[in-house]
Amino acid sequence: MYKIVGADGREYGPVSVEQIRQWIAEGRVNAQTLIQADGSTDWKPPAHFPEFSQATPPPKILSAPRTNGSAVAGLAFGLLGLMGGWLCCCGAMFSILGILFSSIGLSQIKHNLSRETGRGIAMTGLVLSVLGLVASLALGILLGVLHMRGWHSTYPHQFWRL
Repeated sequence: MYKIVGADGREYGPVSVEQIRQWIAEGRVNAQTLIQADGSTDWKPPAHFPEFSQATPPPKILSAPRTNGSAVAGLAFGLLGLMGGWLCCCGAMFSILGILFSSIGLSQIKHNLSRETGRGIAMTGLVLSVLGLVASLALGILLGVLHMRGWHSTYPHQFWRL
C-alpha cells in the first residue's frame, strides 16, 4: 500500500499498486507526483519505485508556440493594400484580403493561446488594411469627382484650375 500527494497538495491513501497504475494510465499521477510506501518516511516520484517505473509515461516535450500564418498573411496584404491604394487599382482588394486574414488570425490565436503567437502582427495587419482601404476609397472618390468636373489624366495642367 502507498500514500500519494495529489496535485492539490493533499495526502491520499492508502492506495494499492493497481490503483496507482490506473491513475498513471489516466494521467492523474505523473512523473512529479510524490509517493510514499508503507513503512517508509521518504516521498519519491513514481520512477523510483520498480513497480511503477515501467508504468510512468515519459515527460511530454512541449513545442514552442508558432506564429500564426493567417496573421502574417494579413500583415502582408495590409502592406500591399496600403501601398497598392496609391500605385494601382488593386489596393482595395489587397486591403479586404488583409482584413479577412488578420481577423481569421486573431480568432485562431484567441482559441490556441498556448500554441500560436502573432496577435501583434495580426493587429498591425488589420490596422494597415483598414488604412489601405480608406486610402483606396478616398483616391477613388477624388478621381471620380475630378472626372465629373471634366478633368482628364491627359490634361494634368487642368487640375490646378479646378
